Amino acid sequence: MPFTYKRLDKDDCVFLFVDHQAGLVQLVGDFNPHEFRTNVLALAKVASYYGAPAVLTTSFESGPNGPLVKEIRDELPNATFIARPGQINAMDNEDFVNAVKATGKKQIVISGVLTEICVAFPALSLVEQGYDVFVVTDASGTFAEHTREAAHKRMSQAGCQLLNWAAVAAELHRDWRNDIEGFGGIWRDFIPSYWCLMQSYTASQNAK
Repeated sequence: MPFTYKRLDKDDCVFLFVDHQAGLVQLVGDFNPHEFRTNVLALAKVASYYGAPAVLTTSFESGPNGPLVKEIRDELPNATFIARPGQINAMDNEDFVNAVKATGKKQIVISGVLTEICVAFPALSLVEQGYDVFVVTDASGTFAEHTREAAHKRMSQAGCQLLNWAAVAAELHRDWRNDIEGFGGIWRDFIPSYWCLMQSYTASQNAK
């Protein structure tokens, strides 16, 4: 059977941020804290830039997991927020399921903490329900690299696509000419080595 390249479509995707909670984020060991924060906020900026719907969710906020990190809600003030009372798999919560359905989108861009639990469990459930699932690997964190790799294998074998936040941004954008400054601005702000490239571009444009 020939391969079918399923591209992300900015008009048919929803971003799910699952359990990026103040307590759980402290368990992330496969990225250093600065790197992980940068990746998560970059993904939130991408969702905001494309005007895609987003659903934010937490589990058992009153317990040690804590609240959703503030910066995500600040970047996505219009996102739907679901505080789950305790369900570990977000797809076991009816309000969350209905929030995803209400977007009318068939492509799911998902990230979360921890990768093998808070991301993998709903990702597998979403695939089972017929959604196309795209897992953002560098905006999802867990204890260690070996636990991350096991989770990635489990999800990819089920049909999830694995990509980083920059690939999400680029696949949605399609063509640099659509918005050089806006798209490049995201890269400039969240990829340190791109900062000087954008400066060079801006200088060359101003010199014309």
